[in-house]
Amino acid sequence: MEIQGRIKVITPIQTFGANGFQKRELIIVTEEQYPQTISLDFTQGNCELLNGYQPGQVVKVTFDIRGREWTNPQGEVKYFNSLVAWRIVNVETASQSVQAQPTPPPMAPTTTEQTFTPKAQTTGDDLEDDGLPF
Repeated sequence: MEIQGRIKVITPIQTFGANGFQKRELIIVTEEQYPQTISLDFTQGNCELLNGYQPGQVVKVTFDIRGREWTNPQGEVKYFNSLVAWRIVNVETASQSVQAQPTPPPMAPTTTEQTFTPKAQTTGDDLEDDGLPF
């Protein structure tokens, strides 16, 4: 899935557990009639994708939705969702590069083009026999 918005916060990389699991959060605000503040997680090697980005930039983020079930010590079952991002693109840079590409000139007609000029409608009396069945 994809979402577009303006960067509000980029957190530092956090490391968890003995295995060294890494996570970095990106908070964006969508630019629509009712703006939404969305938290997306970049994990492991994807944490580095946020280097070079800063608050205020408009970005498009590609992500997957992950869900999990958890039972607390009292036996209550809880459900959690997370948005795990794996790609980020600066929208302002991408749109500028599309606008900067030159458009090809219109194709000019070639000198070998032939034009079709229909013959005047004829009756059966003035038809020539050219040997064609039609």
